[in-house]
Amino acid sequence: MLDHDPEMSPSPRLQRSVGAARVALGVDGAGKTRLRDLAQQGCAKAMLPRTHSVDPEVVFLNTAGGITGGDRLSYRLDLAPGARATGATQTAERAYRAAEGVGEVRVALNVGAGGRLDWLPQETILFDGSATRRETRVEMAGNATLLWVETLVFGRAAMGEALARVAMCDDRQIRRDGRLVLWEPFALTPEALNHPVGMDGARAISTVVFLSPAAETARDAVRRLAPEGVHWAASAWDGKLVVRAMAADAQPLKQALVPLLELLREGRAMPRVWQV
Repeated sequence: MLDHDPEMSPSPRLQRSVGAARVALGVDGAGKTRLRDLAQQGCAKAMLPRTHSVDPEVVFLNTAGGITGGDRLSYRLDLAPGARATGATQTAERAYRAAEGVGEVRVALNVGAGGRLDWLPQETILFDGSATRRETRVEMAGNATLLWVETLVFGRAAMGEALARVAMCDDRQIRRDGRLVLWEPFALTPEALNHPVGMDGARAISTVVFLSPAAETARDAVRRLAPEGVHWAASAWDGKLVVRAMAADAQPLKQALVPLLELLREGRAMPRVWQV
């Protein structure tokens, strides 16, 4: 009988996380936004916590605690004409080291005529060795309003982690009345993190997009909010405001985002799940 050699044995196939959550909101006879449909399966969940806000908050969460190679997650939020809501994630999403394969996240957002969606997920933290592909698709009516933020954090600063091996593809598209108005294909490699025309040493970056009739008039007020320690630029055209921000650490960046987002939310506070 031959002795067992673990190096000659095939690696066990690890269990992967799969989940999908969908929320549909409509407007009742009194003009209030109400839940119409909720479906969830696997590790993806959706909650509608009670808040003091007039508009509901939809909070998505991944009960697996993070994403790694081979995981598949999808979130969908549909707003009927006239509906208003805030969408968020319960906490930061963590992209863990991937032994094999790529973790995939798909996000679909739909905003009907006259509706408003504030899509405010918390940051995605990329661990060393992570491999992630995310796809976000937004379909909105021409007179709808969208406020959208995405934040990426490169490694765990508290642990002094440097990303020697990382792959992140983040494809973001927004269509207004079927016409593509924003397309951001983002691909990250370790070489780009310290390159002067890449991240230039930044540990966290954010993109804020505001599509609204008021987008262009908000540009100057947004520029005046630029804080110390955060590189910040804003441009506006064609009913669209885009803000780019980067910082040496995630905490000052997230703190800087709060007054910016509250300004674009017309003074409404951030979702309670946001951790600053």
